[in-house]
Amino acid sequence: MNILGVETSCDETSAAVVCDGARILSNIVSSQIDVHRPYGGVVPELASRNHLQLVDVVIRDALAAAQLTFANIDVVAATYGPGLASSLLIGLNVAKGMALTLEKPFIGVNHVEAHMYSPWLLSDDCANGPPADVLPMISLVVSGGHTILALVTGIGQHKILGQTMDDAAGEAFDKVAKLLGLSYPGGPEIDRLAKHGDRDAIAFPRSMLDDPGYDFSFSGLKTSVLYYVRKNPQASVADICASFQEAVVDVLVGKAVRAAVENGARAVSASGGVSINSRFREKLGAACAGHGLRALLAPQELCTDNAAMIAALAYYKLRDGRTSNLSLEVAPSIGLGVDS
Repeated sequence: MNILGVETSCDETSAAVVCDGARILSNIVSSQIDVHRPYGGVVPELASRNHLQLVDVVIRDALAAAQLTFANIDVVAATYGPGLASSLLIGLNVAKGMALTLEKPFIGVNHVEAHMYSPWLLSDDCANGPPADVLPMISLVVSGGHTILALVTGIGQHKILGQTMDDAAGEAFDKVAKLLGLSYPGGPEIDRLAKHGDRDAIAFPRSMLDDPGYDFSFSGLKTSVLYYVRKNPQASVADICASFQEAVVDVLVGKAVRAAVENGARAVSASGGVSINSRFREKLGAACAGHGLRALLAPQELCTDNAAMIAALAYYKLRDGRTSNLSLEVAPSIGLGVDS
């Protein structure tokens, strides 16, 4: 079964064709980083305008890369939330129009839920969904807009354990990078510079790390970096980056692994843009190994926003008999519910 997925939740225009929920035939992503870089962040009006210009081309490129035509598509899926309303509208309406024209089922997909399952997509033993030896599993979705920790017992079966109380981890990376005069997006720049710095140089706080719950807070850490820079204008930027990054990673890894141990999980998965961070991957792998847990990390091309994860999750929703009405509207602030 070939599912065409469309993703326009923020500033990436993406289309993909995925066969039977696991085999990625194509995954085209058109980034708008260069468009938004001069502004230090995503400008919603520019994002939606670019989606409108690119979405048709990206969809046709995805079909061409998969060596298929519209006649070969069995289902059309698209992100309906969360995200920027003006961006979501483009992809959702285009996908609904295609489904109507092709007379094919349409499935709306929660962007965050799709991130949650993306680490399984390219694993040989995950062709039919999550292998039994990873469930129950702790899933950490960590990006510019979301930091969520959930207990997963199966596709469509998850319970939120904790989430950020203020800034998402990726948002903190971008804000600290801007504070240090680094270019947008800030996460990759901090990761790059941190490799040349001393991660123990500055004792930045590990907010809520030792709290009994699983929620996160990064606002205080961001403020701590601000005050440090003001008091130490000549400090090494590399040391600041390394120390800040270490603080974020310690909290993310510490909470995720503790949640796994306390909830009897067999694995920890991580997805979203921040999960690309090299230090995060290193520490999560080591921590999981130390506790006898399996670490599942999506490849880089599936960590950032992409349509392959949308099409893949749509397959499982269809398998369970769940399709969407063409009256489905965008849900910019939707959470991660069990019925999402």
